[in-house]
Amino acid sequence: MSNVDVILKEGLAALDAAADLVELEQVKARYLGKSGALTELLKQLGKLSPEERKSAGATINAAKQAFETRHNEVRDGFNAAKLAAQLAAESLDVTLPGRGITPAGLHPVTLTLERITGLFATMGFEVADGPEIESDFHNFQALNIPENHPARAMQDTFYVEGGDVLRTHTSPIQVRYMLDNQPPIKIVAPGRVYRVDSDATHSPMFHQMEGLWIDQNVSFADLKATITEFLRRFFERDDMQVRFRPSFFPFTETSAEIDVLDEQGRWLEVGGSGMVHPNVLRNVGIDPEKYTGFAFGIGLDRFAMLRYGVNDLRLFFENDLTFLKQFN
Repeated sequence: MSNVDVILKEGLAALDAAADLVELEQVKARYLGKSGALTELLKQLGKLSPEERKSAGATINAAKQAFETRHNEVRDGFNAAKLAAQLAAESLDVTLPGRGITPAGLHPVTLTLERITGLFATMGFEVADGPEIESDFHNFQALNIPENHPARAMQDTFYVEGGDVLRTHTSPIQVRYMLDNQPPIKIVAPGRVYRVDSDATHSPMFHQMEGLWIDQNVSFADLKATITEFLRRFFERDDMQVRFRPSFFPFTETSAEIDVLDEQGRWLEVGGSGMVHPNVLRNVGIDPEKYTGFAFGIGLDRFAMLRYGVNDLRLFFENDLTFLKQFN
């Protein structure tokens, strides 16, 4: 054990001579690794008598501690030098002029939402809201779509644990509002909706706005007048031709698709509408013998595409700032 001091002296010198962290760890392994010089001395303690083992063990442990202390000091020095070099390389010249604050802007779908809700506000409609995770009752049953009804196949649905669904339309907002309020009711219900669908004109998540007007003597003529006025204001064309084409929706009767004639003479479908089905009114506690009403639904993303001339719905949701900056 007389060579402990010699091994320690050589080890300390090797630590001081290390050129970098990698070489430093290699030196540590030569002395404190499984087959390191100081480790081998500890293995030999078993050959000594109890008295000699106690004295030699204390000497070897002291050498080991001294080696580790010097190792930590050298390692900390390397790390400090590395940090100082990094700070010097990444330093900022605080005397340079600032880059300025880049103004933020609203998403084109949000701009479209605000424009549409503003237009309907001028016609007396209030904005209503509701949860995006809905019960089967609010999303289907209250809207005259009972369990196992074929109409459910029209909406491929995301179901969640417990039987609830990600709402497939914003009609549940209307249901909740009618349950809590008696006529007259005049609301629009915008929000995100979810369906299992994805291509250039469809997204698993998209934005919809539905409208509802319930009062005494509300007729299909009121529906046509309201929608026509809205479309002409939105597209800023007083001569816009609007067509109401017979269709089917389980929650309205009579039902109609809404089409507009574009500048190229093509009819474009922009929404659905109809008179609220008497069963829906009964389901929310409104007397269909006393009150009538109409409802309509439009796609906010589709209206944004038409307004801004965008031909691929997916562009709105890819977070490409080059694309989004065009609208602000």
